[in-house]
Amino acid sequence: MAQRVRRIIDYANRTVRLTDERLLHILEHSEMAGQERRIREVLQKPDFVFTSHKDSSVHVYYRHYSRSPVGSKHLMVAVKILEQDAFVITAFFTDEVKGGEQIWPKK
Repeated sequence: MAQRVRRIIDYANRTVRLTDERLLHILEHSEMAGQERRIREVLQKPDFVFTSHKDSSVHVYYRHYSRSPVGSKHLMVAVKILEQDAFVITAFFTDEVKGGEQIWPKK
């Protein structure tokens, strides 16, 4: 069966891929069921974007939701940014905003 690929234009006008394989990984977190629209929203309208502490080519997008399946939390979406590609690695709800350098909004 062919894999479906969703293409999302992020806040920086970059095309980000979300594959079925990555979505299945994300759905291993039961609270992420039905959150695909919010993943898109985080990429398009994040509150903050940071580089990852471990890998500067990974950008970590956050958007706060006062109501989520697990209460008031940030939805974090991690995206690997390559020269000719960008794709979602994972996404989950979290209490903390963590990351390396803040890249958006610019301080």
